[in-house]
Amino acid sequence: MVITHHGGQCFKVSFGDTTLAFNPISKKSKLTPVKFGADVALISLRHEDFNGVSQVTHGSKEPFVIDTPGEYEVGDVTVRGYGIKTTFAGEEKFNTIYQVRLEGMNLVFLGSLGEPEIEPKILGDLGDIDILFLPIGGGDVLEVPQASKLAVKLEAKIVIPMQYDTKSLTVFMEEEGAEGVKPIEKLTIKKKDLQGKTGEVVVLKA
Repeated sequence: MVITHHGGQCFKVSFGDTTLAFNPISKKSKLTPVKFGADVALISLRHEDFNGVSQVTHGSKEPFVIDTPGEYEVGDVTVRGYGIKTTFAGEEKFNTIYQVRLEGMNLVFLGSLGEPEIEPKILGDLGDIDILFLPIGGGDVLEVPQASKLAVKLEAKIVIPMQYDTKSLTVFMEEEGAEGVKPIEKLTIKKKDLQGKTGEVVVLKA
């Protein structure tokens, strides 16, 4: 599996011939829009920063779009979405937390989570998390202290921060005791590589 970051909350996850796009950035966003082909597009919240489906419709790939809570199976990918009320850009909205299982790994994408409290039932369903995509930038999403405490609570093997500026990332890395971690271009990982890892922070260049 190869994971790359494309700004904001946008990640490309590739394995074999299959590509997933988490929260692709649209042309209407103030962030830099993305452009790559995806088989599955997962949209956690309806906002131009996250819903650029047309931007990941490219070449022969037209993505299967998942933008609401529920259970989905697309090829070898199994997805469960959990809806949580949140406030984003001053409006009450629903944010969907996605749990994605592929290649024997359990990925959890928190999207625009604004509060660190998650229902016990959802926490139970998430199970043992291999890779956690965690918003840390404050404002409409978790502040650093909240994000850090939630990361500890969820006990993910790898934590990938998202939606941050330089200051919030620096504070988060200090909080996690990971000041020496350097950003990398991509994360290439297999299930066996996760053995022995607990709360390892991986920063991906956007």
